[in-house]
Amino acid sequence: MSYAKVHSAQASLLKPYIVDVEADLSRGLNSFSIVGLGDKAVDEAKDRISAAVKNSGFESPKSKNHKVIISLAPAEVRKEGSGLDVAIALSYLLASGDILFDSKDKIFLGELSLDGSLRSVKGALAFTRKAKENGFREIYLPLQNASEAALVDGISVYGAETLGEIINHIAHDTDINQKLKAEKKKEIKNLHEISFDLADIKGQESAKRALEIAAAGGHNIALYGPPGTGKTMLARALSGILPPLSFDEILEVTEIHSMTGALNDDLVCQRPFRSPHHTASYVALIGGGTNPRPGEVTLAHKGVLFLDEFPEFENRAIESLREPLEERVVSVSRARGTVKFPAHFILVAAMNPCPCGNFGIKGKPCTCAPLQIERYKRKISGPIIDRIDIWTEVSKVDHEKLTEKAEKSESISARERIIRARNIQEKRFRDAGRKISTNSEMSARDITLILKISDEVKEILNRSARTLDLSARSYHKIIKLARTIADLDSSLEISPSHILEAISYRPKQNKY
Repeated sequence: MSYAKVHSAQASLLKPYIVDVEADLSRGLNSFSIVGLGDKAVDEAKDRISAAVKNSGFESPKSKNHKVIISLAPAEVRKEGSGLDVAIALSYLLASGDILFDSKDKIFLGELSLDGSLRSVKGALAFTRKAKENGFREIYLPLQNASEAALVDGISVYGAETLGEIINHIAHDTDINQKLKAEKKKEIKNLHEISFDLADIKGQESAKRALEIAAAGGHNIALYGPPGTGKTMLARALSGILPPLSFDEILEVTEIHSMTGALNDDLVCQRPFRSPHHTASYVALIGGGTNPRPGEVTLAHKGVLFLDEFPEFENRAIESLREPLEERVVSVSRARGTVKFPAHFILVAAMNPCPCGNFGIKGKPCTCAPLQIERYKRKISGPIIDRIDIWTEVSKVDHEKLTEKAEKSESISARERIIRARNIQEKRFRDAGRKISTNSEMSARDITLILKISDEVKEILNRSARTLDLSARSYHKIIKLARTIADLDSSLEISPSHILEAISYRPKQNKY
């Protein structure tokens, strides 16, 4: 045989696709070329594969007197990284007649070391799901990726440590129990650990209440106050009171982290908590680059994005949050086209009253010039302020409270209330035929068609809107926030007290 085809997979802009790896051998001067728009890592695969094949007990492609051409299809899509190594090596060995096997329903992933051992790849879960969608029955990949890939039902997952193990199984039908481990679907025990309990945060009862409302309805929240009052601890406690991820959400989040190389374990069971430094660039936060890659807002998908020292982020980065906060996706446009990355997260923005943090604090002089304070506050534009549902002050705590002992967990009881409120919301939207799950996702049309608002509540809301000169977006956000507060109270209707509490979370003009 002088021609062979083996299948592998690649990713483009977070989307996996199948790659056909074709090998053709012909007589002529010795050469080894790879075509199909590969990057430098793909081009360097020739040397890795030659050494790996030789060290696996076969003759190296570079030692034979023939011309080897490897084609990676589709040719118009750029191939990146080293994940195609195993498929290229097997296609060469199959074309040369060194091994024989049926490659039709098999897919191969993995980077090769010079000694023939396999190194892990990014995106194993996504590639396995794509392979199953395309009718493949078996997937072979590095042992380190097998547990992740085995989360997908309906396809046999084989984890191998070396190229020789794969060859022995597919070509020589070696006993699978001795050579390859067929990974079974892993039982996911989502314990949803609470790293930071609300009980560990002394005082700040109003801020804790605001945090619970934010978690219940998926609302964005801003915490402002002097340094050292617990803003960071409150933000970290938020991920602990959010409902556990569903199995489908676990797969979705794990797939994103796997594709970007941010996966630290077999899968992501906890809701992501991302906390980029305020010096992070626009591209690092939102995503982009010459070959667009997702940023922090996508890595925070289904979790929490905490932006400490919010006004210290560059203006471009802050303003770029408009789309993900409103649409829950990020659009990155380049000459080759536009790609949309998921970005459904809860934003927690923390900020001080001024650059030094002491403005308005009794007993601590502020060293900032008035112009500095004004410039600091102006970094947060009106459209961004409008997109943040809850603004709450985190004030200084009495020292006597700092040594009080917490008797029991507050986060566990808060999470129970939040799950109950979310169940109410999901049923409401399911009955209305809407594919949303939290109040923050409601559109203006949803508010009109789904929610019932009494004349008394409308009067209070309209009077407050005129007094505060609210925008249409802020007006609707107050209604959504009031509905979440009512859900926490298990109330069928929004009462005046609910709407008044929601109005109290709008930013104060002398603050922000």
